[in-house]
Amino acid sequence: MASSEYILDARAVHAWYGSSHVLHGVDVQIARGETVGLLGRNGMGKSTLIRTLLGHVAQRDGHISLFGQDMSGARPYEVARLGVAYVPEGRGVFSNLTVRENLTMAARRGRDGRNDWSFDRVMDAFPRLKERLTNLGAQLSGGEQQMLSIGRSLMTHPELIILDEATEGLAPLIVAEIWRVIADIRKSGIATLIVDRDYRKVLAQSDRALVLQKGQVVLQGSADAVASSTELSSFLGV
Repeated sequence: MASSEYILDARAVHAWYGSSHVLHGVDVQIARGETVGLLGRNGMGKSTLIRTLLGHVAQRDGHISLFGQDMSGARPYEVARLGVAYVPEGRGVFSNLTVRENLTMAARRGRDGRNDWSFDRVMDAFPRLKERLTNLGAQLSGGEQQMLSIGRSLMTHPELIILDEATEGLAPLIVAEIWRVIADIRKSGIATLIVDRDYRKVLAQSDRALVLQKGQVVLQGSADAVASSTELSSFLGV
């Protein structure tokens, strides 16, 4: 696939925290409407890769292109303006705003004027939030905060949404609901990068996947090929 066909095209990405060299020449590409799973044990560089792609890690090297634009040195707000949404591991909900305010403050049309993830559609996707529109972010359960974080990102009508441990620490019923919405996001044509400990669920929802070990890509390919690899279990420690 030509590089111009990728929403995200990152090549030879390195990242450091102080003197600690975390990423070692990582390549990752995501095409329009494609879902890519990012796997690896804790501490292997998954969140650092995401943060580097988004511009949060200052000490970085390599080439990062978004929508054909060189964003290697971009700041996070510049990445967001291009149509990239981020659902962080810590959720990032505004605790002193209501559910409605958290959602509407982020609302904007997409790059091509799309408005298919309207407030009403988000409410349909997350009925629990509909019942709590006047509740403050701080008054929500962890699962409800995660739903709010995902809903808020969808209301920016992104071309690419990055989900970092979206189901971490949540009750099984909430987890099932979030995976249902992730499937809806995929069907709606939004490109997605997913990090989650449930590698089976990640692979079931992904077109392609890559596995990180010690800041390097050690396995990649179609989701089916990665799932059937005899090396996968050793890389994930399962």
